[in-house]
Amino acid sequence: MVRAVNNYRYERKFFISEMSKYEIESLVKFHPAIFSEIYHQRFVDNIYFDSVNLTNYFDNVVGSARRVKFRIRWYGELFGLIEKPALELKIKQGLVGRKESFSLIPFELDHSFSMSIISNVINKSEIPENMRLKLKSTYPTLLNRYSRRYFQSADMNYRITIDTDLVFYRINCQNNSFIGKFIDKDHVIVELKYNQNMDDRANYITNYFPFRLSKISKYVSGLEKIGF
Repeated sequence: MVRAVNNYRYERKFFISEMSKYEIESLVKFHPAIFSEIYHQRFVDNIYFDSVNLTNYFDNVVGSARRVKFRIRWYGELFGLIEKPALELKIKQGLVGRKESFSLIPFELDHSFSMSIISNVINKSEIPENMRLKLKSTYPTLLNRYSRRYFQSADMNYRITIDTDLVFYRINCQNNSFIGKFIDKDHVIVELKYNQNMDDRANYITNYFPFRLSKISKYVSGLEKIGF
């Protein structure tokens, strides 16, 4: 089992429609905090899980103080053999959140994808038993992907990601044609991420931008766009 645990941190989001991704990237690059690109641009792919009653969805909509979200994440090609998937548990406590990540065995994502395939992946992967039990009461509800670029300030205290070309697919437990989808090329999602002890200087970063903080969840937005 490979497990990665992040400390609690802030994730400030901006949901932008009035500017192009090129304009936004220029703003980030010319920010006085001197952001430079780290990593390479890549596609981020996710399968989200929820209960039959969509508990995670409604917790987010009503703004519950503590929220928990399960997803499987990987990078690169959306369909075919998923060689390095990871199960992620995202925990939100008030305004801060953290993430736990566990490696999963490879699986195929194609028209034969179903809940039984996911159950097999979970059962054969080395993940904590308590998490395995929690996942038994959930099912896959949404597949999405987006292109992401990564930037970091010169002092290495602040990171910014820029997400574009969002695509959402309806997903169910039995069989999936992946025909029902929504493509969002009109919005860009910018996220500012930093540790709790850096919050007192966060305004220095955000005040430079001409767009406002937003309450946006890709999971919530995706479910609503595909008409769950």
